Amino acid sequence: MTIIDPEALSQVLGAIDLRVGVARREQLDAQDLLPLVPGEATLVYVADGAVRGIPPLDSGCRLDIDRESHRVEVDGAQGTAVLRAGDAFLTLGRGPLALAADETTTLIVVALELAQPTPALNDALPDYITVTGFDVLEPAAAALAENMGPAPTGHGTRQGDPLICRLMATTVLLSVIRSWAENGCAPEGWPHVRKDPFLDRVVEAIHQEPGREWTVERLAGVGAMSRSAFAERFRSAIGRSPADYVTEVRIDAAKRMLEAGRSVSETSRELGYASDEGFSRAFRRRTGMNPSAWRRLPIPA
Repeated sequence: MTIIDPEALSQVLGAIDLRVGVARREQLDAQDLLPLVPGEATLVYVADGAVRGIPPLDSGCRLDIDRESHRVEVDGAQGTAVLRAGDAFLTLGRGPLALAADETTTLIVVALELAQPTPALNDALPDYITVTGFDVLEPAAAALAENMGPAPTGHGTRQGDPLICRLMATTVLLSVIRSWAENGCAPEGWPHVRKDPFLDRVVEAIHQEPGREWTVERLAGVGAMSRSAFAERFRSAIGRSPADYVTEVRIDAAKRMLEAGRSVSETSRELGYASDEGFSRAFRRRTGMNPSAWRRLPIPA
């Protein structure tokens, strides 16, 4: 499995900005074809049914998701030829492609336009990527994808829809790329970005002591910067606030501790949470599960 540098990935994702994210809901009967526009990046979420690609979507990496345990296994270098309900698909439009329905199918199709060129995205990604079990890996983003598209018949256009749609499309797009990369399907060495030695020190300190009380002032001190300069530089490079990044590192550490058999209370205390309830809320927001439920998941052989 390729190991992804989380800081580099965050920088690439943080640089992605959509100008347009127009979503539509496509209803296909069995054997119907949906051509995708060449030269146009398109995001597809399978809400119901099953589709296959013409040409076939059988290259790249397949993720096998256990829907009960949420465990992920990478199955070699062979892709999946069929996309089913809960799967997501992104094409950068480098060649002609159509989706053929195997049965009655509902697709959420989002036409994407990047506000500015993103070399790390365009140059490094393959022609298309698939994330099977996207609804398991990213339940919150999948719920957004499920509800994208025009307002129900008779309701007209809701005020603010273009902005809301763009924000929803951005969230789903970033979640698709992150899931694809973090679960072992990114090519070796992706993404490659320039390092910032001052922020490197900050990130390393967070990973070494995730349970420390990391205030912005303390983190800025580690990076030898002023508070305001650090906060802006961190968000620009990493793609999120220092507090959000600390939470992400803590939850990742919590997953490993719980899988190793540590109790919820012990994990909560070691990671700096004031109460088990606060830890449980933070863990559930990130994973969709309570820490006690995560602890009971079977460890893959």
